[in-house]
Amino acid sequence: MVDQTDAALDAIEQAGVKLGAARAMVQRAIVGQRDVVDLSLAAILSGGHGLLVGAPGLAKTLLVETLGTVLGLNANRIQFTPDLMPSDILGAEVLETASDGTRAFRFIEGPIFCQLLMADEINRAGPRTQSALLQAMQEKHVTVAGARRDLSPPFHVLATQNPIEQEGTYPLPEAQLDRFLFQIDVDYPDRDEERAILLATTGSANAHVEPVLSGAELIAMQALLREMPVGEQVVEAILDLVRSARPGSGEAGAELNEAVAWGPGPRAAQALMLGVRARALLDGRLAPSIDDVSALAKPVLVHRMALNFGARAEGASLPSIIDGLVSRRLGQPVAA
Repeated sequence: MVDQTDAALDAIEQAGVKLGAARAMVQRAIVGQRDVVDLSLAAILSGGHGLLVGAPGLAKTLLVETLGTVLGLNANRIQFTPDLMPSDILGAEVLETASDGTRAFRFIEGPIFCQLLMADEINRAGPRTQSALLQAMQEKHVTVAGARRDLSPPFHVLATQNPIEQEGTYPLPEAQLDRFLFQIDVDYPDRDEERAILLATTGSANAHVEPVLSGAELIAMQALLREMPVGEQVVEAILDLVRSARPGSGEAGAELNEAVAWGPGPRAAQALMLGVRARALLDGRLAPSIDDVSALAKPVLVHRMALNFGARAEGASLPSIIDGLVSRRLGQPVAA
């Protein structure tokens, strides 16, 4: 038993070193945005999907392309538009005539048959197309012409969404939002970062990135992540935070009950449990801490909650409500 524990700890340490190299390689191409890179890596390492929310021009597309290269994944990109149909992403069967005159259907795979899918401006697609993507995200397979077709593991979706321009968009349904492990907010760079971006991207040479991991190594790390020990104190902190975010639960405060229409379900606790392990592994630590729960509270909860009409009219915001929950329930200072 002791030997097995030692072997697991050694494997976690080795994975941390390899992931550190992957992070450094990604940051050759992505200047700044350390939290965005870490959250994206954590989402993939946890076996989940990420929703990147930010204004145009903040390197969201470049980030996904870079992650595909560094993690050794087959990556595709779909530009979502209102006229996009499910068959455009899933694929379709076509009737072909052979040289001898016989006819048969042949399935042509759509771009969803990859390991890392960038769903660019996902909220511009109609409900039917979003539903097709939802099945793939949750079940890791699609159904075309009544036949099940499995996606090659690992399969991850990093979707982008513009928070500014909402004309001609279809808001993502709550069920699909819940399938995203994290909502990753991509903010503007600070002055020093923007200066570095300016110098790095307007010269004659572009940053070169190389694969650090392979798909098989990533799958092994995802399995290892689920073996990482989590202390009882961290488990209780996750439960306290998630349950206190549900209005009418008996564990929520009066302020939250008055402001929040609906709160996170059990998937939020699952996302936190996996996310804190991933964050620890990325930092080379052998177990997560309550600091990890605090750091991941907003990425996990903000898209799984909704303000009621009165709270929106008064200018309340979900991030500030979540900060208050973290401060009260976890006794953690609110991050700047």
